[in-house]
Amino acid sequence: MAPGAAPVPVRVVLVLLAAAARPAAAWDLWALRCGFSADCECGFGPDLRGLEFDLATNLVGQPLVRQQVMKGLRGFLENPNPVKPLVMSFHGSTGTGKTYVSSMLIRYLFQGGLQSPYVHHFSPIVHFPHAEHIEQYKESLRRWIQGNLTSCGRSAFLFDEMDKMHPGLIDVIIPFLGPSWVVYGTNYRKAIFIFISNAGGERINNVTLALWRARKDREEISLQDLEPAISKAVFENPESGFWNSGIINEHLIDFVVPFLPLKHHHVKQCVVSELVQQGLEVRPDVVQEVADSIPYFPEEEKLFSSTGCKTVASRISFFF
Repeated sequence: MAPGAAPVPVRVVLVLLAAAARPAAAWDLWALRCGFSADCECGFGPDLRGLEFDLATNLVGQPLVRQQVMKGLRGFLENPNPVKPLVMSFHGSTGTGKTYVSSMLIRYLFQGGLQSPYVHHFSPIVHFPHAEHIEQYKESLRRWIQGNLTSCGRSAFLFDEMDKMHPGLIDVIIPFLGPSWVVYGTNYRKAIFIFISNAGGERINNVTLALWRARKDREEISLQDLEPAISKAVFENPESGFWNSGIINEHLIDFVVPFLPLKHHHVKQCVVSELVQQGLEVRPDVVQEVADSIPYFPEEEKLFSSTGCKTVASRISFFF
């Protein structure tokens, strides 16, 4: 709503209600800035404690993801003057939680979550479908990023399906990712960029399987175990959106976040959560049957779900 669009008494009430939940010491400053202005910082209200609890409670089978995401956000948000935007890249196979985590992260950072005017989502299939128009897409993307950051430096940009992005296109945003970009009086270094990709998922799965066969527990897998595989599959792949990218060559990604394949007991947890969400009875026989109906790999051991938890919701209806 534009400033002045609502009667002053109503806005005063809203300010008082919202400020009541904030620390007393911050009340005056917040009320002054947010009660009677359209400062975009007022749409940014990070709740890291809530995010960490939600990740620990509802993110199934991804302790490494929880660790990396919280480490990245804490370090970034605790610095009132970050040296560069926060750039994270999520990698893993289908159904392992990449979109789920990115949505949850945004929900705990911005009022309105994905519907916030300061959160921007890009899909190559929707926004950049034709390879022959790549130069046009580059200019449009550059203008869109610059325009939104000029409007609000505290913005978030989500790039989905990076494995389907035309190589070379994403490099147009390099000027907005580095440590010294304060353009047209706007501090771009408070922005957040998240890249989401299935690329690297197969190699992550293979490394996880190899480590299991070497008797290394899944929960003991470290980022160092996975980084070489992700690098080869993502950054050295001619069909990847990051191929020969300056984003990689200039080390602009702060956190590479690998999502591990999910085991049978993880899928059962997803089934229970989905039953609760749908308001259905959590019956052990249904939980078992839904989890058993999902394909697993490799063929011999059937350790990991081929689709993660992606098809759980659609399968439940077959068992009621």
